[in-house]
Amino acid sequence: MRLGACEPALVAAAAIALAACSGQRAGGPTPLVSIDGSSSVFPIAEAVAEEFLRGRERVHVTVGISGTGGGFQKFCLGESDIATASRPIKATEEATCAANGIEFIELPVALDGIAILVNPTNDWAHTITTAELRRLWEPDAHDRVLTWSQVRPRWPDRPVHLFGPGPDSGTFDHFTEVIVGRLGATRGDFTASEDDNVLVQGIARDALALGYFGFAYYRENQDRLKVLAVQADPERLPVSPTPESIHDGRYAPLSRPVFIYVRRAVADRDEVRAFVDFFLSDGITLLPEVGFVPLADEEYRLVRDRFRRNIIGTMFPDGISGVDMILAARLREATR
Repeated sequence: MRLGACEPALVAAAAIALAACSGQRAGGPTPLVSIDGSSSVFPIAEAVAEEFLRGRERVHVTVGISGTGGGFQKFCLGESDIATASRPIKATEEATCAANGIEFIELPVALDGIAILVNPTNDWAHTITTAELRRLWEPDAHDRVLTWSQVRPRWPDRPVHLFGPGPDSGTFDHFTEVIVGRLGATRGDFTASEDDNVLVQGIARDALALGYFGFAYYRENQDRLKVLAVQADPERLPVSPTPESIHDGRYAPLSRPVFIYVRRAVADRDEVRAFVDFFLSDGITLLPEVGFVPLADEEYRLVRDRFRRNIIGTMFPDGISGVDMILAARLREATR
């Protein structure tokens, strides 16, 4: 993970004050842009903030990790300027924002995939089907599906140790919805964390591990992990997550757009508008470096237009945000 010289010991527990790395002098009022939310989207926000701060000594940016759900909790209380999210805002979260007088501008910024990972010493699993993933992760599997052979009979009769995001994670929400078939439905007997680095370390140290998290974190740690190809359709070959398969939708249903949400009340502050404008222009060039897939040029034009016109609300009232849906069509409809 690309954290740079200011990495704290526990990233999930504290915001990263990136201005401290850029020569910002202490004392006196300093314009602040506060960002919090998804661990999956953190590498984008952190990389963009680092570049944005170059040459800007009078701006302070903090980037925290509370998970998508935790980030929305803070955002809807007015405690952050920007929420990062690996799924669209939920109706319940939108209602909380409304109850607190918080309006927001929803901006898709990149594409990501959810990678299925095992330890590199695992020499039996190379592919997995969505049906096998469901059998492994559904609530009925709790204390019942405990070995690799119960997932696929020719796999060894050895324990399977599971690692995955916690319930505040947007990756958890997307995975449970598209794999298990019901938002938030999962077995409970697995190692859970909203910090993807914890999951990376767990899988890298355990020969019997299987877990899932964002593709960007796999890319940053691919020398320590092994990724499985996923077969969603019995009539088609398994597909590994790559920038190309995520972009063209072949890595379905585990591809999705990721987002930033900007509080309308702060969107016209000079430092916030400058940061978001930078994110949607120069920041795009940083996406491949941190393992994310850029949107199409036409989609970015529509996203920039959405921000310029301060269009509030979500484009995803149904909560569906898979890459197989037409993002550009939703953007065009929402920016009329």
